Amino acid sequence: MLESLRPLLTKILNPLARNLNINPNVVTVISPFIAILAAYGFANHLLILGCIAILLSGFLDVVDGAVARYHDRSSKFGAFLDSTMDRFADAIIYIGIIFGGYCDWFVGILAVHSAITVSYVRARAESQGVECKVGIAERAVRMIILMVGALIGYFTQPIYFTYTIIILVILSYITVGQRIYHVWKALR
Repeated sequence: MLESLRPLLTKILNPLARNLNINPNVVTVISPFIAILAAYGFANHLLILGCIAILLSGFLDVVDGAVARYHDRSSKFGAFLDSTMDRFADAIIYIGIIFGGYCDWFVGILAVHSAITVSYVRARAESQGVECKVGIAERAVRMIILMVGALIGYFTQPIYFTYTIIILVILSYITVGQRIYHVWKALR
């Protein structure tokens, strides 16, 4: 869904990547620590801090790939590490949201499960040779919706943030269904 923004992001990030001649895996490993800051923010009802930390974590997630591509350091291990760190970050953020009481534990566990399952289905599809970048709620979209929901909850009432999490669970499971259907069509 956000794939159409890649040329614009590349144009913006290439100058930054040129000046960051470091191992992109170092940037990748920093992202879950920023997600801990987001979780801390949500757990302590500091929704703005949570949003800023998600934004910074997402920025680092884009920068690591830009650095890897610009300096020709892309690798299968780097892609694996990036995906793994993204799953850590997703779970950590939702744990902070659950701890902060923005949703009950069951909805929170479904949020973690649905987020991880979206990525698992893609990884499993690609292991079968099927590219699987389909679905309405890929990770970047989910993080944007989460930030918008937190901001709405901050400026109005926290219950709207709770509704956002429920909507994210639904959208994530719809995405899982879309990806399963896509793979079924590709492999039949």
